[in-house]
Amino acid sequence: MFMRFRIAFLALFFSVCVTAQTDVEQFPSFTTCDSIKDSALASCFYDQLYQELFSKYQHPSAAETSRVTLRFEVDRNGAFIPILFDARSATVKSALNTAFEQLPVIKPATYNGNPTFMQFIVNFQVPMAQGGSFTRIDTGDKTDENDANNKLDDIAFAKANNDYIKTNSKGYNGQELRSNALIPFSYQRYHRYEAAMNRVGSNAHTAVKPYTFEYVSDYFDLETERSSLLKDAESWLGRKLWNEHFIEVAGDDYWFVADPGVDLQLGKDTGEDTNTFNNTRLVAINGGIGKQLTFGATIQESQGRFAEYFNREITNRAPDGGNPGIVPGRGIAEDGGENIYDYPVATGYVNYRPSKYFNLQIGHGQHFIGDGYRSLVLSDNSQPFPYFKLNAKFWKLDYTVLYTSLRDVRSEVTADDSFRTKYMTHHYLSWNATKRLTLGFFESVLWQNDNGRGFDFNYVNPLIFYQTVELETGSRGGNALLGITGKYKLTDQVTAYGQLVLDEFSSEAITSGNGGYQNKSGYQLGLKYQNAFSVPNLMLQAEYNRVRPYTYSHNTVVLNYGNSNQALAHPWGASFYEAILIGRYTQDRWYGIAKAIIGERGFDILANGDNAYYGGNIYRTEDDRIADNGNMVAQGNNAPFFYGELEAGYLINPASNLKVYGQFIYRNISPEVDNAVVQEATTTWFNFGIRTDIMNWSFDR
Repeated sequence: MFMRFRIAFLALFFSVCVTAQTDVEQFPSFTTCDSIKDSALASCFYDQLYQELFSKYQHPSAAETSRVTLRFEVDRNGAFIPILFDARSATVKSALNTAFEQLPVIKPATYNGNPTFMQFIVNFQVPMAQGGSFTRIDTGDKTDENDANNKLDDIAFAKANNDYIKTNSKGYNGQELRSNALIPFSYQRYHRYEAAMNRVGSNAHTAVKPYTFEYVSDYFDLETERSSLLKDAESWLGRKLWNEHFIEVAGDDYWFVADPGVDLQLGKDTGEDTNTFNNTRLVAINGGIGKQLTFGATIQESQGRFAEYFNREITNRAPDGGNPGIVPGRGIAEDGGENIYDYPVATGYVNYRPSKYFNLQIGHGQHFIGDGYRSLVLSDNSQPFPYFKLNAKFWKLDYTVLYTSLRDVRSEVTADDSFRTKYMTHHYLSWNATKRLTLGFFESVLWQNDNGRGFDFNYVNPLIFYQTVELETGSRGGNALLGITGKYKLTDQVTAYGQLVLDEFSSEAITSGNGGYQNKSGYQLGLKYQNAFSVPNLMLQAEYNRVRPYTYSHNTVVLNYGNSNQALAHPWGASFYEAILIGRYTQDRWYGIAKAIIGERGFDILANGDNAYYGGNIYRTEDDRIADNGNMVAQGNNAPFFYGELEAGYLINPASNLKVYGQFIYRNISPEVDNAVVQEATTTWFNFGIRTDIMNWSFDR
């Protein structure tokens, strides 16, 4: 009896064709097959199904000739239910799904006169041909009329277990590219999107990053791009290496993808004769449930030893508690021995879209606001932090509100052996004033968790003007930052952009021109030339940033514009200027980057008894300033700076963004006085690696 149950179940599960029909069991039937009986009904069903699909299937123009396999079910109501569509190209899968959705409802299969489900597997070539046919995969299922009662039980058993089969379906056909999942912020990945989003007349808002796949797809054809990059890979291993996510699962109203990843680097700092490396193992996931809920996460475990100047950056940010440093943009590092830093990173989010106008997101991650290479507003220079994000897009407006929790980890501010908590709320309104001009307005405020204050509900209101609340709670109770951003599309290829930041709004300090310390401001001017000189996917960029002394600092030392000893805006802090030139080129899976930065930075002297605050270190209190007036950019320990970088690489897998690359970095800094923070150094750093590009590295610091 057990063997009969098992054989009957397997026969039903793989049932695709019944070559001998009986009065007990009947095939599903199209209207044109109603008059046909017995074994001929199966042939009529397959022939009519092929004709129906042929009339509705539109083969993608870029897709090659190939064979596909369909597993599907005709349910008790006669509806066609997809289970698994296996095709080499994601666009072919999508086209097959579209055609399948248009199939009519037919007469269902019956057993003993009662409607029942029936599953099928067919194989055929695309593009489809007039008068073509399927290759049927037949398990040779036969029905014994004398065993009808037992088979009815078998059918019920198989139907119950079919729910499990469908739950574990592999019907993934690129749902991620049409979803509200986040695209990991990578400069190299995003520059192609912005070329399309910055066309004259586009209503796109490009400042707030990371983007979602659905938002980008309104302006840039992600599916066509993905199809154009697919390699001709037949085997499972070949598809996973070159084209697909490692795990792809999907059903009618859910999808899930996951990839193992790495960031493996080997290099040499020739100036210090130091062998460098990074060894990151990671897992990245994205998924969606229904049309309104998406989620994602990354978990990274890393060990690294870097060029000497970058190692100093890490140790100069060492937190209280004995850990040796903080890796910029990543997090607190443990001692791995031999100048090796062991640092974990975790990010994650859940995004809910209640309507087409609103997105609500809670997570732990990084954010970037601006159209430039740098941001003076909010950048991904800091390690990930917890946040709640509200975004509304309607008409010509894009409004973003961020509620965050940050940490100050320095020994001088820790209390009861725990890091000091502070909070930030940030508003950013982007307005497409004309088809060429976009204006952005922002304000943010930080406050510390003192006197049991916790998250101050004065700052929950998403529409409030923070300067008034700061005055009500005391000027030392919060640190407000105001500013404006702008973008002007000169042509479809050329875009000008800029930012203006005011850390302390004092009109007298700004207009007097006497170098008052209260003139805490910064600005950015930039130009992007997309598809430069009519060369597709060539982007040239020029940018200038200038930030005055004491910007982003505060008279209450905790309320600096930083998180875990990392600046929330520009990685250089304050009191600097820099000019940046960047070229990016992409051809199929190949890419190249050239970057040059020249500037001057102002550090504290910290030698010969001079411990005054000159305005470059945002973590010091402005109460220790060197002077009320006469302050200049890059004052104090003036340090001319040059940075050059060349990188070339090959995108191995466009789904996971895995790439192999080689990199050359030249850096020179020449402070007037060497001290514990900055020393004169020339660095030549060669680096080779393979990495899953989901976070930016800012080695240009």
